[in-house]
Amino acid sequence: MRKTERYKVKGSSSLWQIYKTVSFWKVAKCFIVIEMARIMPFLSVKNWMYRTFLHMKVGKRTAFALKVVPDTMFPERITVGDDSIIGFNTTILAHEYLIEEYRLGDVIIGDRVMIGANSTILPGVTIGNDAVVSAMTLVHRDVPEGAMVGGNPMQIIYTKEQREQKLTEKS
Repeated sequence: MRKTERYKVKGSSSLWQIYKTVSFWKVAKCFIVIEMARIMPFLSVKNWMYRTFLHMKVGKRTAFALKVVPDTMFPERITVGDDSIIGFNTTILAHEYLIEEYRLGDVIIGDRVMIGANSTILPGVTIGNDAVVSAMTLVHRDVPEGAMVGGNPMQIIYTKEQREQKLTEKS
């Protein structure tokens, strides 16, 4: 189960009431920074932009590929550890606007995590250290440390122990 906070709304859908939940100016600033970072070819500058302007927690030597989209409304709820790779065109969400409620949840991505291209990470998810997320995966629940996962819906392909066994067989 994802770890999210739920907030009920009355009347129109929660997305229609967006600026009651987050400032227009914050969304505008985040949008501009994210759009600039999406095409920034210098990883250190991109990480600096995320840390400085979006208040994301980004580890050392973490690489966000081109076109990655961190959450535009609550990017400060995203943490990425050291030496991780976030693949091309991946979306990391810390919010969900639904009809009768909206949800917020921290996204925690561990150290040495590899996330394949075109993946989507939903709010309230933790991805453990040394995990691998294959391309085009919908990460809708926690990923155990060292596991390899993939698909939509996401499934465990290999556990940490199975991955370690495969690596020792190749040696």
